[in-house]
Amino acid sequence: MGPLNGVKVIELQGIGPGPYCCMMLADMGAEVIRIDRATAAGRRAPLADILARGRRSIAVDLKHPDGVETVLRLVDDADVLVEGFRPGVTERLGLGPEVCLQRNERLIYGRMTGWGQTGEMAPVAGHDINYISLSGALHAIGNAGERPVPPLNLVGDFGGGGMLLAFGIAAALHERNQSGKGQVIDAAMTEGSALLMNAVFGSMNSGGWSPERGTNLLDGGAHFYNTYETRDGKFISVGSIEPQFYALLLEKSGLADSAPQPGELPEQMSRPDWPGMKEKLREIFLTKSRDEWDEVMLGTDICYAPVLSFEEARNHPHNVTRGSFVEQDGIYQAAPAPRFSRTEPTLPASAVAPGAQSIEVLKNAAFSDEEIAALTASGAVVQPD
Repeated sequence: MGPLNGVKVIELQGIGPGPYCCMMLADMGAEVIRIDRATAAGRRAPLADILARGRRSIAVDLKHPDGVETVLRLVDDADVLVEGFRPGVTERLGLGPEVCLQRNERLIYGRMTGWGQTGEMAPVAGHDINYISLSGALHAIGNAGERPVPPLNLVGDFGGGGMLLAFGIAAALHERNQSGKGQVIDAAMTEGSALLMNAVFGSMNSGGWSPERGTNLLDGGAHFYNTYETRDGKFISVGSIEPQFYALLLEKSGLADSAPQPGELPEQMSRPDWPGMKEKLREIFLTKSRDEWDEVMLGTDICYAPVLSFEEARNHPHNVTRGSFVEQDGIYQAAPAPRFSRTEPTLPASAVAPGAQSIEVLKNAAFSDEEIAALTASGAVVQPD
């Protein structure tokens, strides 16, 4: 099931954004075959590796010529190949886009890197924090007067990387319906994270966003778009941007009562007054527990929510009703998303052990018994006991 049912993906095993992209494709019903390293065969299934769900695995020695030819045979009838190596690595392996597209002109060849396939930084190592530094995204995240704070690795690896590549693959598959031809996708986390910043960049261009982090509407500068600690050491969030929602915040929090005279609070968008108003709200929210504030605010149009831990989030009634989180093999995880009215995807199987389906994958790809025996005997392909 799922809207990508019938799409066959070859994934050259990697870390971070590549597996995330392939998890998204598998979640939507694509058949994903992961090419694991031969040296990994025999390891246990990494059930806690949620990004690896929905795969079949074949363990291949990519330094063995028969191993490379095996992958190319799988590419022959694939729709997509995903790789996340540094530029030039797959070319040196004999699995570069020119070779693969010569064998299968309908192939979508997805390349996931931090810096991109070209440019001064292309050959050097990096991680999410570096890519979002170069794009300008990290500079904008953090408290006023303090150093930038990494937003986990959500902006580079996953939003600006894996999701970007998954979107590119979906777009290329659509274009192939018209042209009948595949193409190469150069997805760079630096550019993906920059793309995520376009709304902020637009505000900067119009003078509506200060380069000083922690002083703006959406970066913690505003008292009405912020998080606050409660009496029990937990946290709540408010996002009362619109005037009617802000009026509710003033009423329900009791902030309106702190005015010297009725109606004498500073204007909502008076930035010089934000720090003082933030301090007033900080003191107010410390007077009740998080649950008590839930009773006052949750379900109103204040734009309010408690800040939940992972365990709390998966047990929250709204998320339970929606089925937003699921459990499989003892591992709790986010369910496939988004939702579809007809081709609703189902949760794919948990991560498998490297090479667990080596023989099965070869048989399904029409390798003969003699060919399979020769490949396993030479070590080009490994099937764990």
